Amino acid sequence: MNNIITVDEKEGQTLAVVGDAYRVIISGKQTGGAYAVIDMLVPPGGGPGPHAHAEMQESFYVIEGELEFKTEAGPYIAKKGSFVNIPKGGEVHCFKNKGNTTAHMLCTVIPAGLDEFFEEIGTPVASGTFLPPPALTEDDLARLKSIAEKYGQKLYPPDYLG
Repeated sequence: MNNIITVDEKEGQTLAVVGDAYRVIISGKQTGGAYAVIDMLVPPGGGPGPHAHAEMQESFYVIEGELEFKTEAGPYIAKKGSFVNIPKGGEVHCFKNKGNTTAHMLCTVIPAGLDEFFEEIGTPVASGTFLPPPALTEDDLARLKSIAEKYGQKLYPPDYLG
């Protein structure tokens, strides 16, 4: 038996999500839903709005650049080599690239599911390609909220964490 998974730098689906480029390196489909690993490129100004997921642990390792993570406990500037862990329990969080260069992070989610959420809401793109964040109508926001809830996520208003 060979259950070892290897992935080179060109493999994995890249998706444009909220203006960022996320490459699903290891999907939940490959791990029986145990976890997923996502390579995230976040351009200046990029990053998701406030959200929470009670049944998922999410961790980030910053490879390059700098991002501001916000939680209800306050902000944290994550620089190259920083690690941020969002435990299960539903803590509201978000991150934003306030710098002038693209930030690069590795994100691991346990269990998987975030990867499927990104597949449903994202647009497949070539590696390193960024699409502008879509302008969302009220109907689009309602649809996004419904899809997020399907994957155990709750979305909050953009100014929720200040």
